[in-house]
Amino acid sequence: MFINEEIKDKEIRVVASDGTQLGIMPTKDALAMAKKENLDLVNIAPKAVPPVCRIMNYGKYCFEQAKREKEAKKKQKVVEVKEVRLSLKIDTHDFNTKANQAIKFLDHGDRVKVSIRFRGREMAHPELGNAIMERFVQACAEHGVIDKQPKMEGRSLVMFISAKNTK
Repeated sequence: MFINEEIKDKEIRVVASDGTQLGIMPTKDALAMAKKENLDLVNIAPKAVPPVCRIMNYGKYCFEQAKREKEAKKKQKVVEVKEVRLSLKIDTHDFNTKANQAIKFLDHGDRVKVSIRFRGREMAHPELGNAIMERFVQACAEHGVIDKQPKMEGRSLVMFISAKNTK
């Protein structure tokens, strides 16, 4: 954004500080009007023909812009990815513990990455891993939905579950 003397165009369309159109005038005249009101002349649409400039308090504008960005940053929720690792030979109690942990993550609003690592001869039976993943989805069904279907990535079967939006 160009302000005051940085504006090099000969003629510009001027908008007053209250938003009224002042029309097309030479840059020198618009700059004099801005100085008379102790405000800045700011080029808000440099690509327009002729360029559009506004008479405003540029320092106050920058401050309010930064304030709005800071407020928007406060309101945004950062979604983390939590990982739950299962094994092919997992026992019922261990499975339930992992499922409860994943449910806690989902209730907090995080995504959950569920992975099963295949070791040795377990690589010959990926269908067993799919069965465990399906059981895990059933256990977490009322708290989350599958974001990414189970997929083999190297020696691991990976799946993502995201929280249900109940709001």
